Amino acid sequence: MLDSGGKKKLEDFNQVRIVRFEPEAVWKPSLPQSIWKNTHARYTYQGDKKSGAWHISDKTPRNWPISIGEIRAELNISNSPHIGIFPEQVENWRWIAERIMDKRKPIRVLNLFAYTGLSTLFAARAGASVTHVDASIKAIRMGKKNAEMSLIPNDRIRWIIDDAQKFVNREIKREKIYDAIILDPPLFGKGPKGEIWKFDTSLPVLMESCKKLIAPQPIFLLLTAYNIPDTPRQLAEIVSQKMAGLPGVIEYGYHKQKEISAGRIIKQSIYVRWSKG
Repeated sequence: MLDSGGKKKLEDFNQVRIVRFEPEAVWKPSLPQSIWKNTHARYTYQGDKKSGAWHISDKTPRNWPISIGEIRAELNISNSPHIGIFPEQVENWRWIAERIMDKRKPIRVLNLFAYTGLSTLFAARAGASVTHVDASIKAIRMGKKNAEMSLIPNDRIRWIIDDAQKFVNREIKREKIYDAIILDPPLFGKGPKGEIWKFDTSLPVLMESCKKLIAPQPIFLLLTAYNIPDTPRQLAEIVSQKMAGLPGVIEYGYHKQKEISAGRIIKQSIYVRWSKG
């Protein structure tokens, strides 16, 4: 994040500069307007803030690669303000990889609402076998391409297009067990067959189901959430209740981004991490 202000943020992803809406950036930008105008693309919302469109310069690529260590991913500009990566999650990805490498044994990971698969790729690169679940065909396709670009062996990842709760219910019936579970649910969403997800009512049910899938001595559970009214402590309490009886440590807080220009910090999402003590 190069700069922020005027409820916008200026970001650079491998030399592609974009401007997106950022409600927390209520201050004035630090960099001159000449830099803000010299961008490849900007996403502008309509008045209702529920829809918007990209305004793209002629030389802007619709798809381009980035690298994070040994992981490679392809970003893209489409109909959504999202481009295929949430950069504030990078510390979670490293945390996931560290927990898996520490164990030095076969690890099974379930990644729900897995999007384009950065968590999946870091887990697989660290040696885990990952079941990647998302309701979006497009997200699964992007995840597969990212795995191919990152040279992840095909047998490390199982790709599933499904509703998270329905998939978990079937895994319980199959008596499957996972050493670690990752969840990144939206505030509201729909499954591939129109299944409705509402964070406040659906999350406790899903968490209770996930407890039935997690191993007797699990490695970790990671929950992240965006645009919700709950505080990190409230989400941590939900995780603590569902993981009761298992010895472990809970960390929680906000993911944050710090701009380069003036060092101002923006809260982006909430995380709760439970790991074996």
